[in-house]
Amino acid sequence: MANIEESAFKDFLSPGISPRDVDALFPLLQSAHVIHALIALFRGGSEEVMIRLAVLREIASRADAPEWTPQQLQNHLGFIDNTKLETVLKRLREHDLLLWDTDRRLYQLSATGRMVLSALSNLLKFSQNEDDELGFLAAQVAAGGAVGQLNIENLSHLLARLNELEQYFEQAVQSGSEFRLKAAQSRLGSVWKWMEKGTEVLKNLPENGFDDASWQIAQKIGQSQSRMMRMSSVFQNELAKIARQRVMLSDGGLSSSEMAAWLKEQSVDKLFNLTASHVAQVPEPLFILADVMLDQAEAFLERDIVDKKISTMPQAAAAEETQDVPFEYPPQLAALNRMLAHIEESAPLTDVIVGGDFSAASYRYSLLTFLGERNVDADLAMLAEQPYILLQDKNADLQAVHRNEIAMMTAGHIQKINREATEANP
Repeated sequence: MANIEESAFKDFLSPGISPRDVDALFPLLQSAHVIHALIALFRGGSEEVMIRLAVLREIASRADAPEWTPQQLQNHLGFIDNTKLETVLKRLREHDLLLWDTDRRLYQLSATGRMVLSALSNLLKFSQNEDDELGFLAAQVAAGGAVGQLNIENLSHLLARLNELEQYFEQAVQSGSEFRLKAAQSRLGSVWKWMEKGTEVLKNLPENGFDDASWQIAQKIGQSQSRMMRMSSVFQNELAKIARQRVMLSDGGLSSSEMAAWLKEQSVDKLFNLTASHVAQVPEPLFILADVMLDQAEAFLERDIVDKKISTMPQAAAAEETQDVPFEYPPQLAALNRMLAHIEESAPLTDVIVGGDFSAASYRYSLLTFLGERNVDADLAMLAEQPYILLQDKNADLQAVHRNEIAMMTAGHIQKINREATEANP
């Protein structure tokens, strides 16, 4: 068998290299029987693979009576043609995924087949949503730790996925795009539960199951999760900055961000109808190379042209000197500071936010995110130093308001705190 394996790898490896001497191949060769079973299970067209998996899963589904007679299988799998069913069963038997007891004439799932189905079941369970792979990876780490078979590869996969997500969040912050920030904020919410589960898994892993390399990876996983959990406040601050710089398109309070969000929801046909009479179609000369066009343009500009007109700049005109107008924050900031100063213990969020119109309420709500912040502009320092915090339950039902252009909003309240005690005992 060893000679067959070495000759099979001859076309792939450098001369004089044995496959068993390669660290990347040796563990795979040790588990060749499992890999061969997987090859037999998944080789062929997609419909063949689906039928094999369906047959294998149905055989494994009867836990109280794991043995099947051929007649029972034909009755239970009556939706499959008998000839095709015999072909599938024969292939599963030949590759040790299914056992056949000749004396008793009974089928039974093999140990390899049960392991393959168990792994596949976990994979299917965690493949429904985009970021459920974090749950799958955390489950693999937890399972290995529970049975004393902690695998450094599973830890490495979990760390690699966390690093990819962290890079995605950092790029969203660096982009300064409101849409990318909101998309990243939503994705952080979807992976938050898996990061919490991952933290619990790392806490419950046995200390004797770690070697030095595994311990270092586990520390990096904890650090990465800690950094990502702090991204929630970073997103809020960046979105608050964008809200302060938002461009209003009309006196009605419509912003450029709201207009862009509305355009993204429209179909291509509707956008075409809106712009049909306003946007001119200019054909692109794709049949001409860009560098050739540039050469022709330069040659034309250098050519002597008869009656060449020379344009001159007009004489400088006297202009009045202007002075920079100092930036002033809207009056809502000072009003919010005065309102907070009159709160004795706590106040409902609606009493602080709602008032005026929707734009004013949105601006006041964005200002509340700066409570307790340290690195803020000088004009916002007074607000940040106020001894209050904003408490909201994101999972609670929306609270009905129906006044001042606000229909519903997340329930919450402003709570007074002892800032000195909080800083002394963070």
